[in-house]
Amino acid sequence: MKVRIFESSQEATHEAAALFIEQIQRKPDCVLGLATGSTPIKLYKELILAYKEGTISFKRVKTFNLDEYVGLDRLHTQSYYRFMCEQLFDHVDIDKRNCHVPNGQAKNIEREVMQYEAAIEAAGGIDMQLLGIGGNGHIGFNEPGCNLDCGTHLESLTRQTIQDNARLFFNGNEAQVPRQALTMGVGTILRARRCVLLAFGKSKQVAVQGMIEGPITKNNPASVLQRHPDTVVLLDTLAAEKLKKKG
Repeated sequence: MKVRIFESSQEATHEAAALFIEQIQRKPDCVLGLATGSTPIKLYKELILAYKEGTISFKRVKTFNLDEYVGLDRLHTQSYYRFMCEQLFDHVDIDKRNCHVPNGQAKNIEREVMQYEAAIEAAGGIDMQLLGIGGNGHIGFNEPGCNLDCGTHLESLTRQTIQDNARLFFNGNEAQVPRQALTMGVGTILRARRCVLLAFGKSKQVAVQGMIEGPITKNNPASVLQRHPDTVVLLDTLAAEKLKKKG
């Protein structure tokens, strides 16, 4: 695990964007694992700018998103499919047939997660996986206590995750937040050839410290990235504050 600390989230985001741009340039038909939430929005803006400047093209790129809420229509304001269209897909030359997001409305969940895993494998596996980290250490929607070897699966969200995500729903109403999600499993994430994790702000300090310096434990699912052969962690100074070793 390589850890880099930046003065600001903008500097860290710029470094992450450079890694993804280099990946696309080096392998135009690469497979990217993508994330949602507030953390990667500025990264996607930089990738859109790079596309508009002619630095990269998404024509041959395939993408697989980490997760999706169960029960939300794809056009719902908080669906992750809609988020990806608004934040990236609608602004670049990607073929949306190559954009994969778990189907949270699938009638047969077991079949959906098996097909999602099979689609990743058929694409040749993920070349570079973008990650964030929850305040409780979750990656994707792999919550504390999860199986650290599992593939894509149905996950029940913890109280903390529901509270954290409520601000994104109408009037911050927790009752509107789905209680379950489909998510790539920790085992799926670990099969990516490279992982790039972004974490910013005071609310991530405890989770970041446990991920980097704590034991590998299902109580902090992100800690399993210590096992991964090529993970880059990009932090701002606030997120890194509790680390004993800063560089």
